Amino acid sequence: MKKRVNLAACYFQKNYGSMLQAYALQEAVSSLGYEAENLRIDGIAREIRNKKLGYYARQLADWSVVKEKAGMVRKVWQKKRNKTFACNSQIRNRKFQEFQQSFFKVSPYFASKKAMGEYVKDCQAVIVGSDQLWLPSNITADYYTLNFVPLEVRKAAYATSFGVSNLPKRMHEFVANFLNRIDYVSVREEKGRELVASIAHREVPVVCDPTMLFAKEEWAKLIAPQKIIQDKYIFCYFLGNNFWQREIACKLREKTGYKIVSLLHMDEYVAADEFFPDIAPYDVGPAEFVNLIRNAEYVLTDSFHGTVFSALHGKDFFTFRRFSQKATLSTNSRMDSLFSLLGVPERLLDEHVNVEDMLKMCLDVDRVLARIEKLRRPSWAYIKQAIGD
Repeated sequence: MKKRVNLAACYFQKNYGSMLQAYALQEAVSSLGYEAENLRIDGIAREIRNKKLGYYARQLADWSVVKEKAGMVRKVWQKKRNKTFACNSQIRNRKFQEFQQSFFKVSPYFASKKAMGEYVKDCQAVIVGSDQLWLPSNITADYYTLNFVPLEVRKAAYATSFGVSNLPKRMHEFVANFLNRIDYVSVREEKGRELVASIAHREVPVVCDPTMLFAKEEWAKLIAPQKIIQDKYIFCYFLGNNFWQREIACKLREKTGYKIVSLLHMDEYVAADEFFPDIAPYDVGPAEFVNLIRNAEYVLTDSFHGTVFSALHGKDFFTFRRFSQKATLSTNSRMDSLFSLLGVPERLLDEHVNVEDMLKMCLDVDRVLARIEKLRRPSWAYIKQAIGD
């Protein structure tokens, strides 16, 4: 009988990157001969949500936080007043649900963290990862901290990201305590390594995002290739509402003659986007998302995982900064770390970019893939060590 490894991951989040990185971590652990099982959190979801709301309530004096979260509120409001958008959102949500039900193995239901803690006592290890699970709001919610896991149970963090460059000083003691309860800690970004060193006084490795553990050929086995759009196209995947990004996409369309395919209203409702793409499909789950990247001529994105899958598939991609460097909720540091890894900082762009200059850039795909492979090998070694035997 296979030994069970439980995963504290956001496999349920209706976000392409979140779901795909959780799937990649599950498949990585399974490939090592373990039974990988994601912990269900629906029984404690209200507790988690209330703690996160409490965190955001304390940030109301920070305009950058209010502005960022207002976009999500507008999206909810728009669903109530716009029947077409509500219907389209349901179509997209069903695709996420189908992927979740088809691709993930999940645990039984738990009514409390105590019950969850009892359940994991007989597993080989509990792994938290990856993505931005140690954002300040998630730390406050106290689930991805693994504090519910008994001390005697092996605990590991794989490529877990803080998402931000700094944490409030009032959180430092709590953060140091939970980090030092975890037997094996690894992070996804250099800034994360610096935070762990300064707060918990631990030297920890930087490993690759779970999605990068698998090469293009391996992803073809995990998610079957399929051509969704027959024409040549520019794939746009924007989570933010920066209008200048859309303008650049339109200029690239003018220069190339390719259609724009875009997934609209992901993190927030952006009214202007209704008139921006040539094709705006909603029946797109994580599998279709990967395939839209696979078959694109160009990819324009402000997304971490949009960038990762573009790089893995050797696409001509350009990534735009989503946040102001001064924004409290800015996650720019993870982009800086990713582009340092990929070795193509010139493809991380701001609003001053010129489309003619973009078209002149040549991507050395082999060099990018070699850099990913260089980090992939020690990342696999870390997972094996962290799980133990």
